[in-house]
Amino acid sequence: MPKVAGIDSSTQSCKVVVCDADSGEVLAERSAPHPDGTECPPEAWWSAFQEAGDGLLDEAAAIGVAGQQHGMVTVDEAGEVVRPALLWNDTRSAGAAARLTERLGGPKAWAEAVGSVPVASMTVTKLAWLAEHEPSNADRVAQVMLPHDYLTWMLCGRPERAVTDRGDASGTSYWSPATGDYRTDLLELAFGRTPVLPRVLGPSEPAGAVAPGSVAPAGALVSAGTGDNMGAALGLGVQAGDVVVSLGTSGTVFAAHDKPTADPTGIVAGFADATGRFLPLVCTLNAARVLTATAAMLGVDVAGFNELALTARPGAGGLVLLPYLDGERTPNLPDAAGSLHNLRRDAMTPANLARAAVEGMLCGLADGLDALRDHGVVVRRVLLIGGAARSPVVQAVAPTVFGVPVTVPAPAEYVALGAARQAAWALAGGAEPPRWDQGAAVVRDDVDTEAGERIRSAYAEARGSLHG
Repeated sequence: MPKVAGIDSSTQSCKVVVCDADSGEVLAERSAPHPDGTECPPEAWWSAFQEAGDGLLDEAAAIGVAGQQHGMVTVDEAGEVVRPALLWNDTRSAGAAARLTERLGGPKAWAEAVGSVPVASMTVTKLAWLAEHEPSNADRVAQVMLPHDYLTWMLCGRPERAVTDRGDASGTSYWSPATGDYRTDLLELAFGRTPVLPRVLGPSEPAGAVAPGSVAPAGALVSAGTGDNMGAALGLGVQAGDVVVSLGTSGTVFAAHDKPTADPTGIVAGFADATGRFLPLVCTLNAARVLTATAAMLGVDVAGFNELALTARPGAGGLVLLPYLDGERTPNLPDAAGSLHNLRRDAMTPANLARAAVEGMLCGLADGLDALRDHGVVVRRVLLIGGAARSPVVQAVAPTVFGVPVTVPAPAEYVALGAARQAAWALAGGAEPPRWDQGAAVVRDDVDTEAGERIRSAYAEARGSLHG
């Protein structure tokens, strides 16, 4: 029974899981923290991997890396890091994103070129910021990578050219999911020239072998790796008709699709996935923290918040919370704040406020479901993952707000599991990844269509009255 390892190098930590390559059974797991902030020395990711993997990977025959998308890693001719990596959540390139969008002819031109409209999270905008604000650093850049590319490159002994995969490459805004090619003209538009870019591997194509000098066994196969959302989809075994809603610090809504998408509104990012298909995705800035912030305001813990929200009736007595506590990306309201609507004396109870927070958070994500439907995605069920997916009130309310049955998979590190499954695929070869048991799940099919329509209508009316 060969063992494979999956790495989830996220914004906050490095998680390592070791699995049975045939069944997917998790045999061991460990994590180590990353530094806080919106930029990070890439060497810190390598150190966290060494810490988390120490003694855990001795028998791993293959390793896969999934990482946070979009981050900008730059190295010079000697392979030394030029500056700390700018992460997906670093917004200093927002102005560059707006200027790039107009320089190419507007959002429609970008969507047609690379499937997505540039926003501050995208790598191309960070390179534009670097060229404008740190020209001496920009001049030193010989090669540009993504966070997962960097770890794969380190594992393989820092070869002359890094590698990546379709999924993560599709988040740069200079690689086209539709054609499978880099758009170096867009990179030159942003950066003024084209540095060396990672070679894009096929879904089961190996990146190489582990070089001596790390906690992983030398000679073990290293798979192509991928981005975190693509890794989660692979770990969950997402099929046609499945839409994943992830409730973490931010919220994401994504699905496997059979053709590339190009949304000129910028709401849907037209990514590729880790299997050769496509992964249209909608991101919101506000998800789980809406619930924790509301609980803190009410002076209760998480259990108390859930209890309050479960005692309120659907619709929260008319209260509507627009949950834009940190601004918002979908809809594009970066300077917005959260707001509470329809305050009446009989509705102003802690239970109704707790319920309004849950409904407001889910309504924002339901808008993402509608956006995917507009691009031909069939929504038969929602797979609900992330920390807030474990909340009993979220599980109870989600089917009604989403209007479809909801499945809550067993809690697991699905990004790392996806990376491990990709490693098993590269190890075994074949046309499809191995079939792994997904384990027990909670299924909620108690959809109250009428209540859901009322809740979403009230939410849309409040949003329109304030934001147009």
